[in-house]
Amino acid sequence: MTETWILISLGGIVLLLCMSAFFSGSETALTAVSRARMLQLEREGKHAARRVTLLTEDRERLIGGILLGNNFVNIMASAIATSVFVVLFGPAGVPYATLVMTALVLIFSEVLPKTYALSNPDRFAQAVSLPIMLFVKVFAPIVGVVQAIVRFALRLLGARVEGPVLSSHDELRGHIDLHHQEGGVVKDDRDMLGGVLDLHDLTVDDVMVHRKNITMLDAGLPVGEIVAAALNSPHTRLPLYRDDAENIIGVLHARDLARALLKAGGDAAAIDLDAVKREPWFVPETTELQDQLNAFREKREHFALVVDEYGALMGLVTLEDILEEIVGEIEDEHDITVEGVRLESDGVWLVDGHTPIRDVNRALDWDLPDEEAVTMAGLVIHESQTIPDAGQVFSFHGVRFEIVERVRNQIVLMRLQELPEEA
Repeated sequence: MTETWILISLGGIVLLLCMSAFFSGSETALTAVSRARMLQLEREGKHAARRVTLLTEDRERLIGGILLGNNFVNIMASAIATSVFVVLFGPAGVPYATLVMTALVLIFSEVLPKTYALSNPDRFAQAVSLPIMLFVKVFAPIVGVVQAIVRFALRLLGARVEGPVLSSHDELRGHIDLHHQEGGVVKDDRDMLGGVLDLHDLTVDDVMVHRKNITMLDAGLPVGEIVAAALNSPHTRLPLYRDDAENIIGVLHARDLARALLKAGGDAAAIDLDAVKREPWFVPETTELQDQLNAFREKREHFALVVDEYGALMGLVTLEDILEEIVGEIEDEHDITVEGVRLESDGVWLVDGHTPIRDVNRALDWDLPDEEAVTMAGLVIHESQTIPDAGQVFSFHGVRFEIVERVRNQIVLMRLQELPEEA
């Protein structure tokens, strides 16, 4: 009778260890599974993927149910093993049972299933989704009580249970950077994907052309001069002002001028600029790039003038400026190439002061902050709290800045060198 009971007990222990391995592997697979991959499989009609998605929507409930089952079978297996070893070895069987069950649970019920689950999370998760879903539903009341006790205990300890700290954009950005470090995403692709995510964090004043760099046309000039200047400009859209540069009365498009010039038989003086010019479109400098991109699409426009809260002209932004934040610099056959970053020697760069910080970060794969300034000159002024003279040297954010040229109060050129990391 004793031998039969021992054999039955050993069989029960093996069964319970298998159940423990099932729960352990399920926990690892369902927490490591790719929700994006499950969503794709769900769209392809995979019912198992749908169950996985439903399970992972409430991770606290899922983990609570799995841990309930895992702890129950582990404790039950240990209790049976202890009774068997006590029968076989007397009181000395207790430590024997502890050592043996620790080894068995560790190897066969924890490390082995979790290793396999980590190697095949999607497949494992789909395979166990049905039994785990049934188990979680059946023991939902018990799991709910456990959750309530846990939350009450955490409140007593002053801890708060909140949702995810990172937004979906931050998580995506982290995944992209991780894959780049691991070699799965090349730098250009990382910059492009990061540029898409940055559209929600940037405003038009971060990418606009500053007012001092805008080519504008004076409506008071003879029509022939205006037409010639517009057609000879590398830009297709030019603001038209009267009396004061702040008084923008319209925007001239090179294509409209060319069409009007053709109708006038080549006589530029016969063109009616009031009929050709387009109404200017003003947008506030605080407009997010994503909103401005959507506005460009809705209005089918490519050009907008940027104003501050007082209505003063700050600059202009184009559809191309926004797209360049995603794909990098776009140059056509009419662009005037201005190299803002030039290699002087090994590890030493000459950078124009008006070059955007984001362009330098993208070109050199650096991480200079752009929260307080837009251009490199602005960054130096912000960090040094002064307008430095030529020859002054600063070191911050892991980079050595040497001012090469200053014109009046404007930093025109600087020399940059990345500093070695401190041990």
